[in-house]
Amino acid sequence: MGHHDHKALDEMSAKFRPWLEERMKSQQYLAWLTESDDGKIVAGAGLWIMDWPPHMIGTQARRGNALNFYTVPEFRRRGLARRLMETLLAWCRENSLEVLILHASKEGRPLYESLGFEATNEMRLLL
Repeated sequence: MGHHDHKALDEMSAKFRPWLEERMKSQQYLAWLTESDDGKIVAGAGLWIMDWPPHMIGTQARRGNALNFYTVPEFRRRGLARRLMETLLAWCRENSLEVLILHASKEGRPLYESLGFEATNEMRLLL
């Protein structure tokens, strides 16, 4: 989201892959993909099931973090991201996951708001 330094993205990807593989094996990270008619992957979404301390919002010791939503540009505006998010939300409900968070791009915000997401007070400091 908004990062265009290809070298930095490549470095991040190299570090992300082992993290992702470990969490996929333990089923702490789930992914959904959408294929075109010719079998090309054109959209995807991820769900990281995070350990979470007791909190006023939600009663569980876990929380979902929706991330890595992406649609290939020529396949955008066809409802693929919406269908992926609806599938992810259905999985969360079926598996009694009470709280789902995400960081929305400016372009994605209307979709998430239409599905009931609300902006929160999260802040960030890079040290």
